[in-house]
Formats: sequence, structure tokens, C-alpha cells
Amino acid sequence: MEKTFRITVFGKTGCKKCKALNRRLEKLLGEERWQDFEKVYHDLETEDGLLAFCRSECVNPSRIPAFVVMRRTDAGEFVPVESPQPGDRDELCGQSRLYQFLGLQTDYSDAGRGLLTPAMIESVLQRARAS
Repeated sequence: MEKTFRITVFGKTGCKKCKALNRRLEKLLGEERWQDFEKVYHDLETEDGLLAFCRSECVNPSRIPAFVVMRRTDAGEFVPVESPQPGDRDELCGQSRLYQFLGLQTDYSDAGRGLLTPAMIESVLQRARAS
């Protein structure tokens, strides 16, 4: 079955927060209700990973790990899902939410504590389906 959505993850080798995000996504995507999503991981310490990161044009390099949600087009290509309300206040995701596209990036401030929680991830995936 072709997946409708792709979660494009950006991380680095040896990063504990990157490993935690990947584990959370794998656990979530293992559930039946999320079978229309797939995950693709890009290691920023590789040429291919860095190229994919640059093409995303929306993630702050000092806020890794991060992910962008993509949707499959009729032509079979994946494109970023635009945020229906860029810049709106989000109590759950706070400063971790991306502005232009649906996705999250790590907020290392004291308020964000550097966590991308399962609830935050699910919130973004639900928004992707609703858009």
C-alpha cells in the first residue's frame, strides 16, 4: 500500500534526542491508526542528509532533531504540508512547531526543555490529515 504521508526526520548520529524522536515515531507508526504515514530519516552528518535538510528550507539547524510532514501528490511526489494557520499560538507544541509547514523542531529553551513528546507528534500528524 502506498503511504499518503511521509514524516521526514532530520537528526545526527549519537544524538540522544534524535534517538528518542525516532523511537517515538516508530512506536506510533507501528499502530494501525497511523498506517497512512511512513518515516524517512536523514542523518545531517551525511551528504544526502544535509542536502535533504537544505531542500526543506524550514528547519533551524540549531534545533535538531526535527521533522516535516509531507503529503504524496497525484504525481507520486512528496511535498511539505503547509500549515493552515502559520504563526498561530499552539499551547501543546509551543515554540517547537514549524511556521510555514506542519512539523516540529526541538525547542532548547527552558520552556521547551528540548522534548518532542508523543502528544506533540500526534497533534501534528492529526493536523496533516485534517488539512
